[in-house]
Amino acid sequence: MRWYVSIGAVLVAGMLACGDVAGVAAPGPGTQPGHRLAEKESTPSVDIELIIAVDVSYSMDMDELAIQREGYAQAIVSKDFLQALKAGPNGKISITYFEWAASNDQKIIIPWRVIDGPESADAVAAEIMKTPVRRASRTSISGAIYFAIPMFDENPHRGLRRVIDISGDGPNNNGTPITPARDAALDKGIVINGLPIMVKEPSYSTMDIENLDYYYEDCVIGGPGSFVVTIKDREKFKEAIRTKLLLEVAGRTPERPIMRTAEKEPRVNCLIGEKIWQDRWGR
Repeated sequence: MRWYVSIGAVLVAGMLACGDVAGVAAPGPGTQPGHRLAEKESTPSVDIELIIAVDVSYSMDMDELAIQREGYAQAIVSKDFLQALKAGPNGKISITYFEWAASNDQKIIIPWRVIDGPESADAVAAEIMKTPVRRASRTSISGAIYFAIPMFDENPHRGLRRVIDISGDGPNNNGTPITPARDAALDKGIVINGLPIMVKEPSYSTMDIENLDYYYEDCVIGGPGSFVVTIKDREKFKEAIRTKLLLEVAGRTPERPIMRTAEKEPRVNCLIGEKIWQDRWGR
């Protein structure tokens, strides 16, 4: 079952009550790797393992990239986010942040970090903001997903949920098709949520498409309670990011969902990006 939400459809923070943090002791220096792995698998120490995968392809202008960075940094330190954080059973999350473009172009900006309160949130937000903004060619959502999947195995903290939060302003046009990548993540119990960015009119030069939100819903996201938050107004960019993170941290789904099932035909061709690229460049 998948879910769709427009910006402003939910207000999570006001419904959350603060909870106590459940501490988990770290393994001692003499702990063997096998024991550490078993401990990680048997004792969830964070409420969510969250991978933020951010599109930096050339179709994103520099202003959008800057706003996107600021949106995530500001959301992580917001009062609403910290309130949602404390409401979880463990009162903390594990998070990593990387940027992606082509199938072989992914750059980790924030390695795995635990956020358990204002100080750790401030540190992660500052680290996001200090890295220079970059742009790169092509759009490989599949490459981003395949890059993200093994990152969960590298995380020393096990979460109650594993989520990939992927943003982008266009369809997959590089690397393997999107649906096998999505299905590979779902087979491992990973949930994929989407942030389709639709602040510009589709144009030939940027390879944008109409109904990118449908593409994300039908071709990209998946897993129990998965959803998209669509950005159609540049002024709502940061608000959309905050809404999405609040939903993910709180483990909530939108109040007014539009359900899609695997039995229904996608409303958008999941190979539309590859087709546009082939028609234009012949390769």
